[in-house]
Amino acid sequence: MKNAAGELTVTGVNHSYGTGKIKVPVLFDINLHISKGEFVALCGSSGSGKSTLLNLLAGLTKPDEGSVMVSGEEISRYSENELCLFRRKSMGFIFQSYNLLPNLTALENVELPLIFSGESVRKRRARAKEILEHVGLTGRLDHKPNELSGGQQQRVSIARALVNQPSIILADEPTGNLDSKTEQEILTLMRQMNKENKTTFIIVTHEQEVAEQSDRVIYLQDGRVVQKRTRPA
Repeated sequence: MKNAAGELTVTGVNHSYGTGKIKVPVLFDINLHISKGEFVALCGSSGSGKSTLLNLLAGLTKPDEGSVMVSGEEISRYSENELCLFRRKSMGFIFQSYNLLPNLTALENVELPLIFSGESVRKRRARAKEILEHVGLTGRLDHKPNELSGGQQQRVSIARALVNQPSIILADEPTGNLDSKTEQEILTLMRQMNKENKTTFIIVTHEQEVAEQSDRVIYLQDGRVVQKRTRPA
């Protein structure tokens, strides 16, 4: 049976880096299912395979063996053009370093993913403004990244990830550059978006606070899933 929008299933995935005879195994026999609307943390030490797994879920890397099903589509078999279209429609991304364009305002950064949607400029601007206000940045729409705090920049990044209304958000250490107070604010905001929109969140993190507030924690060690812990109700 195909996955519903926002569900992910990884089956028998193995992955190595390198070519020819020089290959370094990174992931071993990964089997996972993540349901629509879950807020999941991927945890483990550096080099455990967390970011590689996130890249596989995003279709940025293809597995050597096994399949990656996202929202009912086996993206591990997609061409690069098919993957680009699929990501644009179904996924949003949040990064530790924000990845905002420095010469664009907050509004323009959030509007950017909508440029290829075919919407008019007026509708794009209205949608970007709406989501920025929703993440608490009323009054900061015309500010450029260097005029915003780290927490405000990450709010812009979250707004940009959500503006296309994706069913899945993939985040790589989204609170890694933030102080503890701002980290909690951003985590609360992501949980709010998760609950309001039933958006699936998958977060690579070293932060214990993120893990503790997730619905489920998946631990990786040396390229293998070693533990799956569900938060007590």
